[in-house]
Amino acid sequence: MDYKTEKYTVIDVETTGGVGNGRMTEICIITIENMQITDVWSSLINPESYIPRNIVALTGITDDMVADAPRFCDIAAIIEQKTRDAIFVAHNVNFDFGFLKKEFGLIGASFSRKKLCTVRLSRKLIPGLPSYSLSKLCRSVGISLLGAHRAEADTRATSTLFLSLLEKDAVTDFNVISNFLNKTSREATLPPHINSDDFNKLPTTAGMYLFKDKKGKMLYVGKAKNIKKRVLSHIYAKAQKSKDMCAETHHLDFVETGNELCALLLEADYIQQFYPKYNRAQKRPIKTFQIISYTNRLGVEQIALGESRSSTNSVYTLYNKIAGIELLISLCKKYNLCPKYCALQTTNDPCSHYKITDCNGVCSGDEEPADYNKRVFEALDALQNTRDTFIIKQEGRTEEENAIILVNNGEYQGYGFIDKTETITDFNDFGNVITRYKNSYHTTKIINVFMKKEASERSIIRPVTEATIN
Repeated sequence: MDYKTEKYTVIDVETTGGVGNGRMTEICIITIENMQITDVWSSLINPESYIPRNIVALTGITDDMVADAPRFCDIAAIIEQKTRDAIFVAHNVNFDFGFLKKEFGLIGASFSRKKLCTVRLSRKLIPGLPSYSLSKLCRSVGISLLGAHRAEADTRATSTLFLSLLEKDAVTDFNVISNFLNKTSREATLPPHINSDDFNKLPTTAGMYLFKDKKGKMLYVGKAKNIKKRVLSHIYAKAQKSKDMCAETHHLDFVETGNELCALLLEADYIQQFYPKYNRAQKRPIKTFQIISYTNRLGVEQIALGESRSSTNSVYTLYNKIAGIELLISLCKKYNLCPKYCALQTTNDPCSHYKITDCNGVCSGDEEPADYNKRVFEALDALQNTRDTFIIKQEGRTEEENAIILVNNGEYQGYGFIDKTETITDFNDFGNVITRYKNSYHTTKIINVFMKKEASERSIIRPVTEATIN
């Protein structure tokens, strides 16, 4: 097909804001036929809403300028007629096309056209430029752009750029443009700044995916059973958050994990480590509560629930204060401990807890601290023994390997991969296989949910003389 003879309409719109709640304030349509500009049409548009100050500063379009301008419904028929049977061209085409589709929708009409994006075309046909914003791109290739952020000026510059791109692509029989217009191609629908090579490298396996800005800073971290499919769901999402995120995204990256559990754990680590802009879950600080023990001035071994990130005399860590209090109450009942010396009441008088009535009297001098302390140490030992040590075995990244997640004394240590043919003769050697990651409230919750809902005897390995993962 000879794309030199095609009809194109190069379009730019100015607006009051984003597609979500913005309205159009200006439009310019330049028609190109047989590689020649055959028509230029532009109009201010009354957005029927207030134009924010920052937009006025950017475009120079004020409320007074559009007060007597036609509304979109008044010029919709002109726009439809001028773009009919033409390929819709714009710099960041999804923005301009999205606004027109929205405005037509508001008057009960549909709008559908073939699309070409000069950002994506430029990335393919003029690779290696420092920026593909319209002003910087025009400067790089020697195109004049005066009056940027006004519809006609931007459209004229885009038209000159597009004609240049057509000439470049003609050398290879329009391979790039035909690929972009191919309905089965993802090129035309990818956000303009996202590197198509990055997208094409995405696997269809389980793991974690990353959205990054032009400087490589993390914007979003997610986990998926099928990485490519999940990334596409963000790109095609109608939610404004996804649209904003994709508009900022320049690079895609991924880490294959072979299974969803490792992906969840890695996602939790990355969110805490990099605090990505568009991740909302798992970013709120979670308080850590610890069961601690110490000897008071009377020689009585006391237990308390403390709020702390770490403690040298910590016995047990929790992420919920109520659960910590309930645990102290259960220890008091089971081992006849004193609620006063388990931080369940703060008075200096002998204990009088409404739930616990079988204290042997250490708080009133009726029991010797040494006798009482024996039961305290017994309770603490039992508490320590509830902190399980085990390996969770999951599918690896290939058929030849398994993934292993190590939990030691109730705390997540990290995960790694090991060949299925390898036999571990000492359980402690699993620690040499994994990559270490930080234990947190979120990793603890992820593992606890897995253990309750999905764990099986075949997936759990506990310390034994010989531990095989086959």
